[in-house]
Amino acid sequence: MKYVLVTGGVVSGLGKGVTASSIGVVLKACGLRVTSIKIDPYLNTDAGTMSPFEHGEVFVLDDGGEVDLDLGNYERFLDVRLTKDNNITTGKIYQSVLDKERKGDYLGKTVQVVPHITDAIKDWIESVSLIPVDGKEGQADVCVIELGGTVGDIESMPFIEALRQLSFSVGQENFCLIHVSLIPVLGVVGEQKTKPTQHSVRELRALGLTPHFLACRSAQPLLETTKAKLSQFCHVAAANILNIHDVPNIWHVPLLLRNQNAHHSILKQLNLTSVATAPDLDSWTKMAETFDNLTDHVKIAMVGKYIGLTDSYLSVVKALLHACIACSLKPHIEWIAASDLDDESEKLTPEAHAAAWKILKSAECILVPGGFGDRGVSGMVLAAKYARENKIPYLGICLGMQIAVIEFARSVLGLERANSTEFDAQTADPVVIFMPEGSRTHMGSTMRLGSRRTHLQNRDSLTSKLYGDVCYVDERHRHRYEVNPEVAQVLEEAGLRLVGKDETGKRVEVIEYQDHPFYVGVQFHPEFKSRPTRPSPLFLGFISAARKLLQSHLST
Repeated sequence: MKYVLVTGGVVSGLGKGVTASSIGVVLKACGLRVTSIKIDPYLNTDAGTMSPFEHGEVFVLDDGGEVDLDLGNYERFLDVRLTKDNNITTGKIYQSVLDKERKGDYLGKTVQVVPHITDAIKDWIESVSLIPVDGKEGQADVCVIELGGTVGDIESMPFIEALRQLSFSVGQENFCLIHVSLIPVLGVVGEQKTKPTQHSVRELRALGLTPHFLACRSAQPLLETTKAKLSQFCHVAAANILNIHDVPNIWHVPLLLRNQNAHHSILKQLNLTSVATAPDLDSWTKMAETFDNLTDHVKIAMVGKYIGLTDSYLSVVKALLHACIACSLKPHIEWIAASDLDDESEKLTPEAHAAAWKILKSAECILVPGGFGDRGVSGMVLAAKYARENKIPYLGICLGMQIAVIEFARSVLGLERANSTEFDAQTADPVVIFMPEGSRTHMGSTMRLGSRRTHLQNRDSLTSKLYGDVCYVDERHRHRYEVNPEVAQVLEEAGLRLVGKDETGKRVEVIEYQDHPFYVGVQFHPEFKSRPTRPSPLFLGFISAARKLLQSHLST
């Protein structure tokens, strides 16, 4: 196995995930099979209980793993299916070591960070890297490892030491270290400053790891004098100093790397030049350039709870982007805080209320994504009602589907107190209820998670047609609440078609409002399986409906 390690220095948020994904894309374009591992040094076992405001969205894998959003980047860029073990956290490592200690596996030994924690990290990396993730038999050729955080962080020290030991044990020709760093430009001076990167590399070398490549983030392309200075003081060949400057869209990053012959240098370091081919990035180039040249926009209203950090809905944004490009459109997403739409906001913050409604009414389509808790729910209900009554294309995902059911029960069935027991445990008309198999005492990994089969009851339904006239779909889930099976028949009789259910035939998975151009709610998360070259069928239909092109899309 060949390993490519991507570390970061100076500041967080430099784009290590995109850099690691792009390196994988270029190596894959050279005919190699690539897998990925993300190391998160936090103590949480996984990302499932972390706030979207603090850490961005929780990405869900086929096996139910709740992982860091960077694994979503890997899946989208490399078109692979990762497992929960491809996300390593401090919590997982310590838990595995402590479980062994309790079993007596270390009987008589003093359990320490070195060697027991570091050995556990190495063993985990080496075993997970062998798992095929591209649907083919056998192991991958290269494993790209991203170490989260910044070099020098206390919590990442055991991982740095483990990776140092790994580099030594596998040998130089099987290990390549790429350090992502920042080259800032001070406004007054206007000079590209290399000192932060020098200090970061010095810190890394003091810990026993010497980078083979520097991936330098900057606003503008690096000057040759800057490269020469970095090479001299960071002990890295000038040819191995890669510049990842700001680009119109992230699909240009693999092209930047190719244009700088990064693939050739990495293949040389890993002794893979004899088995690799010239990188074939024609389709990737076409995709990046197509997006750059698009001029027509579609206005999408995103009514959510966590709009303060757009990474909270990263996969939804990417799925919209994929669908829009397929329709030759650029997405223009208008973010609306759901709480700004409700009646209480009209009294407390009238300006924000008026602005939110102005945006909503000017949108060509409305999307309500997933979320937890009761904040903003009344605003989402009003958004769903506006979309249904005014025949504006509506897509409700997870919570968004439950919102559509609550709104329909209130407005059409006349159940004014209809609600979810998540928001009102004592509601007289519970149309959304807690799932029987859920846990009320433990939060982590107790939801309905991962890929589940949804059987489409009506082959003539819009959802079935969008997926290609299929009778079932496999999509990823992440929820604790579901539509109350006891009200299913009443909803259907009133005009809300329950077109998708689980294998038992009781749990509602897909709803459609029949007297509407596009009013669809799904309990699953179709955004997690959307790919740049294979947009999610539901998102594609949603964007087509926004431009009144749904029928022509279905006929192609």
